[in-house]
Amino acid sequence: MAETPSTVYIVDDDEAVRESLGLLLDSVDQVSAAFASANEFLAAYDEDMAGCIVLDIRMPGMNGMELQKRLNDMNSILPIIFVTGHGDVPMAVEAIQHGAVDFIQKPYREQDLLDKINKALQLDATQRADLTEKKLIQERLETLTPRETEVMDMMIEGKANKVIAIDLGISQRTVEIHRSRVMEKMNTHSLAHLVRMALAVRE
Repeated sequence: MAETPSTVYIVDDDEAVRESLGLLLDSVDQVSAAFASANEFLAAYDEDMAGCIVLDIRMPGMNGMELQKRLNDMNSILPIIFVTGHGDVPMAVEAIQHGAVDFIQKPYREQDLLDKINKALQLDATQRADLTEKKLIQERLETLTPRETEVMDMMIEGKANKVIAIDLGISQRTVEIHRSRVMEKMNTHSLAHLVRMALAVRE
């Protein structure tokens, strides 16, 4: 599947704001997409969207905080930067407690907003790479037989083949065969790497 380009999603009911932000992002060659309401964004939302959201905290209908809650319920990992007016700081603090990465107060310096956007885009890229990695590891783990999984768990605990053989009531030679199949299916030659992969999906 082709990767979704990293996009800044602007959600603001003020057309002038949407246009000026779009132009600002164009000027630094950053792809953006604008939405006039929370509902409009939700209608277009897809979990494969990559990038971040620049979200107005106060909008008619569903406000920014309500949209954030809806996205949290959908397990969205898109970082959110809230754009707030004077007096919205307590709301913005609450938004950060619910997972927003940052907020910026109007009027703001364009460079300050771009800096916050760049940080959010880097965070999103890191999170997506971790997820892809975990998905790959999970897929590999699912190819193991129940016995191979038992052997792997004991390998991770640092048990020697002889001990594993005694614990499972099988021959040492059988443990060695299971062990090599585990390493092959998990696509690694290193026990340390195997341990890190297992920990990554079990955190």
